[in-house]
Amino acid sequence: MMKNTAVIGIHNLKKIFGQQEVLKSVSLQLFDKENLVVLGKSGSGKSVLIKCIAGLLKPDGGTINVFDKNIAEISRGELGLLREKIGFLFQGGALYDSMTVKENLEFPLRRIKRNLTEKEVREKTVEVLENVGLADALDKMPSQLSGGMRKRISLARTIIIDPLIMLYDEPTTGLDPATSDEISTLINEIQRKYKTSSIIITHDINCARKTGDRIIMLEDGEVFKEGKFEEFEKSTNQLVKSFFL
Repeated sequence: MMKNTAVIGIHNLKKIFGQQEVLKSVSLQLFDKENLVVLGKSGSGKSVLIKCIAGLLKPDGGTINVFDKNIAEISRGELGLLREKIGFLFQGGALYDSMTVKENLEFPLRRIKRNLTEKEVREKTVEVLENVGLADALDKMPSQLSGGMRKRISLARTIIIDPLIMLYDEPTTGLDPATSDEISTLINEIQRKYKTSSIIITHDINCARKTGDRIIMLEDGEVFKEGKFEEFEKSTNQLVKSFFL
């Protein structure tokens, strides 16, 4: 159920690469404990949008407010503290191949939560692995994991710092339908267990159906349609219908 409190507010966001205006004028809100799906074809600006939110790309216009703070106006130190409240699941997972699963999970935890004891680090690592259904993978290397398992470990590494906001960049890309469905289920479980507010970037209509409390469709760098999944499903617009073919 959508809450009234907006944890992210974006107004007239623009991003230009050379001659290409990837985001023309995007405005949206993410509400407390909501799963917001951003749907769109490849090249519609979805991934650029969340990279701007995470502070990985600098917008060329408009404003992004996260927890009522304009990220363009706060200091580098404040931005660093804000980023610690945001979990970013990269499309490829971005695990460190030379580290075990345990070391991959401990890395962000030791960097951000420096006051934890060794016992607390160990307990937190085991807890997040159990929450993604991979308690026995602690000492494995990423090369020993399937694509779905790697995605789960990446998700565990993202939630280990207890983020308040989750940003998912194409979480089901490259996965078979059954594993994609498992990851979508896991996204909903993370929302319930950790009370997160999430933006889920996808072009996977099944992921959108399963995870989205609300859906926004981007087209040509702008918000084309917004509503519940059922509204998209019933739409007679050809662009919207193309996702259901």
